[in-house]
Amino acid sequence: MIINDKFKYPILERVDTDIGRHYLDSNNKPVPSVTTVLSGTSKSKDGLIQWRNRVGEEEAERIIKQSTDIGTAVHEAIENYLNGDSWDNLEETHDQLLAQKISKKFVNDGLKGITEIWGLEVGLLLDNLYAGTADCVGLYQDIPTLIDFKTAKKIKKREWIEDYFLQGCAYANAHNVMFGTNIEQIVILMVDRDEIFQEFIVRPTEFNFLTRKWKNRLLEFDKKYNV
Repeated sequence: MIINDKFKYPILERVDTDIGRHYLDSNNKPVPSVTTVLSGTSKSKDGLIQWRNRVGEEEAERIIKQSTDIGTAVHEAIENYLNGDSWDNLEETHDQLLAQKISKKFVNDGLKGITEIWGLEVGLLLDNLYAGTADCVGLYQDIPTLIDFKTAKKIKKREWIEDYFLQGCAYANAHNVMFGTNIEQIVILMVDRDEIFQEFIVRPTEFNFLTRKWKNRLLEFDKKYNV
């Protein structure tokens, strides 16, 4: 695996607003994060509210925090591994041991397709539009690709994770505008708590279709929140 720092990625300055996470663009104007746009236009929000009501607010917060903590630990382990640093020395708590098992599955099975890395945890920004941080940009099976690492409680069907694909398309399009690249492939690498690895690939034809859907979601967000 080659690490090629061929692009200079910006450091994003985060600001939190009433409608979610934003970043300051080059004009010092707050623009929404990609995840803020997607959550603000999600059709599944009612289901999330019903789930919170069903399990109770305290239990919902516990579950969300546990998932966030595991996901953060796994992302840090993957980034350390890809940078050639020590990655498997997590604390011996239940959640951290689970994160370590998931990380090992990524290392053993999930990262082999990455042939060149251009950047990890890279800031991407389009003035007056949106911004966000991509997990990994580089070559996957020698094709320019936006790569995202996901953890899950259970295995996912492709039709359940369209917003993950839209997130990748948003980042890839920003990268193409910023650096003149032609990234038209998205790869989602996912490991669940049973240590089952899944690979989801979006290729150019689907990429173009999903890009149009992303632009519509962005327009919907702007109209809804009068951005």
